[in-house]
Amino acid sequence: MTTLPERPHTALLVIDVQNGVMAPSSPGREDVIANIGTLIDRARAADVPVIWVQHQDEELVPGTESWEYVPQLKRLDSEPLVAKSYRDSFEDTVLESVLAERAVGRLFVTGAQTDFCIRSTLHGALVRGYDARLVADAHTTEDLTEYGAPAPEQVIAHTNLYWSGQHAPGRRGGIMKTAEVAF
Repeated sequence: MTTLPERPHTALLVIDVQNGVMAPSSPGREDVIANIGTLIDRARAADVPVIWVQHQDEELVPGTESWEYVPQLKRLDSEPLVAKSYRDSFEDTVLESVLAERAVGRLFVTGAQTDFCIRSTLHGALVRGYDARLVADAHTTEDLTEYGAPAPEQVIAHTNLYWSGQHAPGRRGGIMKTAEVAF
């Protein structure tokens, strides 16, 4: 339903699955990484673009181990890598032009952190005219309860609930599990 009718294609976004972001205590960390790997394999087999987004800041310095993607996921040289410094993957990045070049109007969103970059990117996509589906079992976050946040399992569950009914005129959000995603 995207409001970008000249963009009939779909892409898979892999957001910030970096060593310094994917905390060992992140709920379902290994399952989330495995699910993202499954989605990457399916997207490649269907010739669907896989777009990698990589955060950089004072804690995630380019070239450092914490900035690198987790070793279980391997980006192909032909797959775009979008550097970002804000939570919304569209904000001050080349993501929009990368998607436009590929005539993409629909996104499947995966990665980390659920309560920061995932939510911000989902909203950023929807307001820019994209259909944006969250893969419910392919995102996670760290435990920020010491700062007053709910437990990470609750953050993930709430985000899935919230995004399951998200829509705007001519655009839709929604969630799917990895097993349900067909490219």
